[in-house]
Amino acid sequence: MEWESRMEVVELEMVLRTFESALSQIKWRLKISSKRRLETDILALCTEMRPVVMVDYGGKMPELQEQLCAFLKHCKEDCSVFKPLHVMVIEDMIYLVHARTFAEFVKSSLNLEMRLIFVDLEHDPPKMITQAEESPVAAELVLAQKTFLSVFSENGIKIDHLEHQKPEARANSDSFYYKPSSSLSSEVIDLGECIKDTHVTVPTLNGWLLGYPIVYLFGMAHIENAINNLSTKSLHLFQVLVCRSARCNRGSQAQKEELMSFSVPYDLSLEGMTEPWVETFLTRIRARQERCSQIWISLQMEVNACYPQAIAL
Repeated sequence: MEWESRMEVVELEMVLRTFESALSQIKWRLKISSKRRLETDILALCTEMRPVVMVDYGGKMPELQEQLCAFLKHCKEDCSVFKPLHVMVIEDMIYLVHARTFAEFVKSSLNLEMRLIFVDLEHDPPKMITQAEESPVAAELVLAQKTFLSVFSENGIKIDHLEHQKPEARANSDSFYYKPSSSLSSEVIDLGECIKDTHVTVPTLNGWLLGYPIVYLFGMAHIENAINNLSTKSLHLFQVLVCRSARCNRGSQAQKEELMSFSVPYDLSLEGMTEPWVETFLTRIRARQERCSQIWISLQMEVNACYPQAIAL
């Protein structure tokens, strides 16, 4: 079922009103740039352009977690469109997740409907791996994906009390590790411990989790090598830019804003936007944009070269 049939224009306007109301009720005073970014991320989730976004703006943990939980609580009380959204925490990273869309995304990943391309950072120079079987580290990502599948379903979140299962068991059951950190954030999905047990590194996890076509691949024992190998290389920065419709922009002039961005070593992406994997990725994401073109009136990619610089993974 296409997105247009699930959300009417009146619901979109309600989403924007609810967004403003929730921020006002919890007195979350965001910088203009952070507020715009949060609004864009919320719209990307509600329109199913993205299944997961990482919130790395608007404050620091744990205060950021408390604010996000309070914000989402108010939103869900006022507008049913927000019901599928949840706050998820992995170590010191915090995300917003659309449960049903993410469940579909995880299934398509495990079924290899969306094949990832990995960049092996354990060796110098980095090299591309197109077959996950070529690297034992990729198996750790698959285990993490199975863990996510045990948490998220097309009907929402799976909850039970089997918090102390081994990750292998959780990955094959209908349970997940659920740890509320406070009364306010009682709906936070904390997957830090079970993801840690899969031994997948957070940068590798994020590459897949955030929907990038290229995922940096390295094991726990090679973190220093990965940092050194990436920091000494020129990169291509790929930015996916979108423009909202006037209705979604509160009548102001349309402007480009970043939907997502990711980097690839320059030597592995010499053709820029004409790389086959880029064209495949753009075809997929443009199909999503076309399903909600009354919200996102345009989508384009820009590629810029970045010189070697210090990188924190």
